[in-house]
Amino acid sequence: MVTSLDFERILCATGPYEGEILRASDKKHPSKIAWLQCVGSRRVTAGDNPYCSAVCCAYTQKQVILTKEHNQNAECVIFHNDIRAYGKDFETYYQRTENFPGVKFIRSYASVVKENPQNKNIIIRYVDPKDGVKEEEFDMAVLSVGLNPPADHRKIAEKFQIKLNSYGFCKTDSSNPMQTTREGIFISGAFCGPSDIPESVFSAGGAGSQCGELLNYRRDKLTEERIYPPEIDQAEKEPKIGVFVCHCGANIGRIVDIPSTVEYSLTLPNVVYACEQLFSCATNSAKEITEAIKVKGLNRVVIAACSPRTLEPLFRDTLREAGINQYFCEMANIREHNSWVHSKEKEDATQKAKDIIKMSAARAAHLEPLKEIDLPVNKTALVIGGGVAGMTCALSIAKQNHPVYLIEKNKELGGVAKNICYLLEDLDIRNHMDNLISEIYKHPLIRVRIEADITEAYGYVGNFETKIEYKNQTEKIEHGATVIAIGAQEYKPKEYLYGKDERVVTNLQLEDLIDKRDKTVINAKNIVIIQCVGCRNEDRNYCSRICCSESIKNGLKLKEINPSADIYILFRDIRTYGFKEDYYRQAADKDIKFIRYKPEAAPEVKAIDKGLRVAAHDYILDRKIAINADIIGLAAAVIPPEDNKKISQLFKVPLGPDSFFKEAHVKLRPVEFGTDGVYLCGTAHYPKHISETISQAYGAAGRVLTLLSRDMVTVSGSVCEVDEKKCIGCEACISICSYNAIELRKTKRGGKAFVNPILCKGDGLCNAKCPTGAISLKHFTDKEIISQIEAAA
Repeated sequence: MVTSLDFERILCATGPYEGEILRASDKKHPSKIAWLQCVGSRRVTAGDNPYCSAVCCAYTQKQVILTKEHNQNAECVIFHNDIRAYGKDFETYYQRTENFPGVKFIRSYASVVKENPQNKNIIIRYVDPKDGVKEEEFDMAVLSVGLNPPADHRKIAEKFQIKLNSYGFCKTDSSNPMQTTREGIFISGAFCGPSDIPESVFSAGGAGSQCGELLNYRRDKLTEERIYPPEIDQAEKEPKIGVFVCHCGANIGRIVDIPSTVEYSLTLPNVVYACEQLFSCATNSAKEITEAIKVKGLNRVVIAACSPRTLEPLFRDTLREAGINQYFCEMANIREHNSWVHSKEKEDATQKAKDIIKMSAARAAHLEPLKEIDLPVNKTALVIGGGVAGMTCALSIAKQNHPVYLIEKNKELGGVAKNICYLLEDLDIRNHMDNLISEIYKHPLIRVRIEADITEAYGYVGNFETKIEYKNQTEKIEHGATVIAIGAQEYKPKEYLYGKDERVVTNLQLEDLIDKRDKTVINAKNIVIIQCVGCRNEDRNYCSRICCSESIKNGLKLKEINPSADIYILFRDIRTYGFKEDYYRQAADKDIKFIRYKPEAAPEVKAIDKGLRVAAHDYILDRKIAINADIIGLAAAVIPPEDNKKISQLFKVPLGPDSFFKEAHVKLRPVEFGTDGVYLCGTAHYPKHISETISQAYGAAGRVLTLLSRDMVTVSGSVCEVDEKKCIGCEACISICSYNAIELRKTKRGGKAFVNPILCKGDGLCNAKCPTGAISLKHFTDKEIISQIEAAA
């Protein structure tokens, strides 16, 4: 029996068994493993924590998938209460795990009975809905342990004179989740409360932004410009290639035979040096690469590791540190393109890794040095969306002495939050919104444009131009950074008689009726609230994150007004993660009844003589039940607004499969896009609570300031160029360029295409479209690409 953290180490290439899953007792490979959820969390017993640790469901699913990759025949059983897959893409990840052969999710509290002394196996007792209490033997049991505050949390609090909450985490203000009880001291990450990596990252950025507000007068007073060694001209020299093959912990090294791959790399043309590294992105590995370039005289480098999408800038910077042009770096993706997709074919994956490296080495021999372009940065920001996220972000940027244009399409600021009457937490949302809107209008550096429509957007990082229709006229805004915070909206249900019977309302409408003390609602004897309306289905395969808490909030408010009311919440999983678990328990204590249903047996609603009737299958009683209801509340999904597609196209940023905006990297860059200079926050990114929205808005402001605080920005040297001799002026390239980077110029030989290197993003569409081959893309020339194809063939 091991904890989840122990199991994480076992899975790791640097762990006790070098990535092999073995039992400590006899070093045998376990073929049947059980995970026990909520160990130490969601319990009111002495020594346990009443709150939900928020991360355990997700990391357990990750461990199950990794276990199946180690041993596809392994039997994996997860004993759980609710599955809290509330984060972005978590629902599909859960479904992916559940659909693996040999994986079972069993909804039951389980207990470890004893160890079988003969084979060292663990015997676990649990309840099966059909068979009752059962005992089952497993080779290994993993305890999914939760998160505690730091061991020295009281010392930290005493030293910095800040207060802790009742659980020992830092006490914060709901209106600013990074603000401690002492002014000028901010926190981020899990010390705010149990949180996942994306939330930790944008809370860290948000804390940094607020520090920037206080220390703005010191900005640029202590910074020193980074000095790189002079660049050695290597263009005409014989290629001397170094290959660095990364284990990426167990991600690559567990599948690909790294020593064999390194040995093979040394046989390739122009390769004079090759070695393996545990993590090529680590600081010590970067130093190894720099030293190898200097000592071995390398003038081309191949990094065989992960996708260039995330870490290519780091490796290019490493080359600059060694004094060679950064575009002499080539990345061979042997993780996403190989080990992750061929985890069960180790020999073939090793051969494929060799082939990928062979192709990369062939291309590296033809790489040319390129120069990047330095451009001035416009110090103004544009924030699109005047809800909580947009206003919070705009205000933080403005407080650091940068002008901000705040664009809102509606008649007033506030967004959906203007329709929220109260929260579960102690934040007075109406008062907070009034103060926020007042601050926005009073700040001299913020220019608000309401009832504004964006018609055009073009430009590049540090220098954008956006045109808006405002007060029947066109206004052009020049700005250096863009923040997309256009929010989300409530789904209007087509099910459960919504729109046909006025007694069926959404949670947001129910909240408004409660606040207005509508007699039909506050005098109702029976109220039913149905969860997951319009999401976690084929149309919207995601969890809307906030609905469970909102339903419990409305239920508690109704109980406060009318204690005798019978309230039923029909749910699939209750996802009150973190400290919101307290309110779930409080609702149960106040006799709000929770009845679970499955999607294949969803509740049915019909009108009867004196009200409404809800029929559902109760899985505890194992029979169908009927509830007469005076009011039915629907926990309607949070859905992306229709404007998402338009904004996505205008600013050249992607949408995910759920039509929310897709960030550059879910964990490392959760408030940025792949398009430089464009950022996002709030529910435009994904459904979230107001405190989380505020945290991410500050995080986006922090990233904006890293750009606007600079005088110059560098754009890529990998851009297209035109050979005028081949150009026939057909304008095919102009028609396909998404960035308006190409224009037709008059020359002595007629109209010829010209590429503006500042606007060009190097996507290569024009290169492929040109019928005469007049356009070439630097760093992806025909010679470079063909050399790869020949190496593969």
